[in-house]
Amino acid sequence: MKSKFSAIKLLSLDVDGVLTDGGLYYADDGRQIRKFNVKDGMGVKQAMSAGVDVAIITASKAPCILKRAEDLGVKHVRIGVEDKLAALKTICSELGVTLAETAHMGDDLNDIPVLEAVGFALTVADAIEDVKAAAGYVAKKGGGAGAVREVCDLIVESKT
Repeated sequence: MKSKFSAIKLLSLDVDGVLTDGGLYYADDGRQIRKFNVKDGMGVKQAMSAGVDVAIITASKAPCILKRAEDLGVKHVRIGVEDKLAALKTICSELGVTLAETAHMGDDLNDIPVLEAVGFALTVADAIEDVKAAAGYVAKKGGGAGAVREVCDLIVESKT
């Protein structure tokens, strides 16, 4: 398993259900609000410090996702994406990274095409069963509850 983590050059992350617990809060003015995990954020920063590029690809169009990515220093962010695999292929091309050198962490049906295409498919403990079946690694923790940190720690450890 360590060799799978050490081969990762690009880590692609979904948002709802991966970087968050999948819950949505609505303000009285209709704005969506999400809760992100600080420990996941530190994991993302550590993975980037270890030389791994990080991308965020989500179907959501919420502006708070762009702010979270900016705060973490994640430069490759795609929101409002219908075809996550096409978006990931574009990012890979921009970075000169192959899909085989890429890991994706997703939790729902729209992540399955990406999970089947990348070198290492990752998911959270509370993902739907079809996603768990497609994943090469299921985190012990759930989305928004440290699953991203768990994976990032394994990536960093594998590169030392």
